[in-house]
Amino acid sequence: MADGNNLFDEDPQKTSKSEKSEKTTNDQQKQGQPEGERSPWSLSRRRLIAGAGAVAATGVVVGTGATVAVEKLGGGSSNKSTPTQSNGVTYGVPSGESVTASVVRLNVNGVDQFVSVMPNQSLAEVLRENLGLTGTKTGCDRSECGACTVLVDGVPHNSCSLLAIREDGKSIITVEGLAQGTTLSTVQKAFMDNMGYQCGFCTSGQMLQATALLKSNPNPDEAAIRHALSGNLCKCAAYPNILASVQAAAKAPKA
Repeated sequence: MADGNNLFDEDPQKTSKSEKSEKTTNDQQKQGQPEGERSPWSLSRRRLIAGAGAVAATGVVVGTGATVAVEKLGGGSSNKSTPTQSNGVTYGVPSGESVTASVVRLNVNGVDQFVSVMPNQSLAEVLRENLGLTGTKTGCDRSECGACTVLVDGVPHNSCSLLAIREDGKSIITVEGLAQGTTLSTVQKAFMDNMGYQCGFCTSGQMLQATALLKSNPNPDEAAIRHALSGNLCKCAAYPNILASVQAAAKAPKA
């Protein structure tokens, strides 16, 4: 041991095993822990990072009001997950497993859909791939062209830029939901009658944007129509016919 005159008489790294054992025992007793029992805060860096990722991926509200449960910091068998019950259904994560998908409730075209989605899936992907509603088109996939426009709680949004996992409980209208059975909506019929389409790729987004406009402003002037549809691009340049279609829909008799 150092004699107090020379602090470097002994290498501090070369502590005897007995001294290490004595120090560990004293520390555990100070903390009120039995000897040999590991502190719950003694997490390795690997477990901490893995657990943080699991928590980040699963803070998702399930449609019936339950939250997907995860293990505290994930991974260890000492941390038990606490499943949540709602309407008789138990949601949770088995001990030691990570979450890669979550269940959300989407009210699509008036029908509740419980869909298993990945944390990184866009709403456009879920509508097209999980639910088969291919009327929603994916054009630029970066919220520039408007082809993927849908109505979320009545407001037009580019669905390629919305995470489906965050739209739980929302009401979503796609182009398939505009018609009532076999009867076209006023906007759909106006687009048909005025050739408001050419290739048709952008048409669903145009019609949903026009539907939202006419709901908030039943009698828009030309400037209001141009402004509302300015984010919906048409590579065929059918803009005069699109404008005429929206104007005709605004003038059509209201049901």
